[in-house]
Amino acid sequence: MYSLMRSALFALPEETSHSVALGSLDLANSLHLSTLLGGARAGRGKPVSVMGLEFPNALGLAAGLDKNADHIDGLAALGFGFVEIGTVTPRPQPGNPKPRLFRLTAQQAIINRMGFNNKGIDYALSRIQNSRFKGVLGINIGKNFDTPVEQAAEDYLIGLRKAWPLASYIVVNLSSPNTPGLRTLQYGEELRRLLTLLKEEQHRLASADGRQVPLVIKIAPDLNDEELGLIARTLLEFAVDGVSATNTTLSRDGVQDNPRHAQAGGLSGAPLRDKSTQVIAGLHRELDGRLPIIGIGGIGSLQDAQQKLAAGASLVQIYSGFIYHGPALVREIVEGL
Repeated sequence: MYSLMRSALFALPEETSHSVALGSLDLANSLHLSTLLGGARAGRGKPVSVMGLEFPNALGLAAGLDKNADHIDGLAALGFGFVEIGTVTPRPQPGNPKPRLFRLTAQQAIINRMGFNNKGIDYALSRIQNSRFKGVLGINIGKNFDTPVEQAAEDYLIGLRKAWPLASYIVVNLSSPNTPGLRTLQYGEELRRLLTLLKEEQHRLASADGRQVPLVIKIAPDLNDEELGLIARTLLEFAVDGVSATNTTLSRDGVQDNPRHAQAGGLSGAPLRDKSTQVIAGLHRELDGRLPIIGIGGIGSLQDAQQKLAAGASLVQIYSGFIYHGPALVREIVEGL
């Protein structure tokens, strides 16, 4: 069914297609027809325990698809073991000018320069509260585009405090290539200062309500070995609960022949697969297995997911692969793992 739907969806502009597809998932869920779309059936898959959380299976939906938490129930009905919403910022913001989302269909890739377009964290939290979903939920937080990088910590602290009561885990997005200066927070003293504040606040919140919410840092794939080592040592020093690897890439390897390759933004999908797996493997070596890794980037098959796990990931997430292959990919991975 999805292959038929995809032909129609791909005939539409990318953001229109995105909205129509998610609206269709919501409709199918409300009519109890989600299984007809080909996702994994409830109860399938192997449960895993990571970061003190119990996941029904190891496959999650990556942040970016449901930025505002408008479609949690419809997406969860497809069989994901966990869903991550966002990136959300303290204040609503429109993101970058359109067009800002581009399919490179021949390469099963996507370039986006969305720029953290979202309705703000308060809106997302209201949608979460009104959803029926009771599974593992990640909330991905970022800074507003007009917040200076020097003051970014305050935006992340706002996100952490607000997300805490409803999140199963919280992801600190430091690696989007579409917010100027954001990736500088991944390194050196900028990272140390941010983690000092976030960990202090995490401990305060946990002491106040007796509930622990894991803190995960999301990193870029465009890191050399030295940078990766420095980041890994800093994450261990501050006892971060997990690391999400990776975000989109600025590289255009594998898509140079596509006329859209020159579009600015982060590249995701199949061309990112090997690059992200190499980062996961290097990160796993540097961490010596002491922190769990959520593996993301170019997963379009069960074999791709298995490679991420073999490289050292404890969980995996899909985004672009889901766009190209639909709910059947969820079933393939969940039941295959």
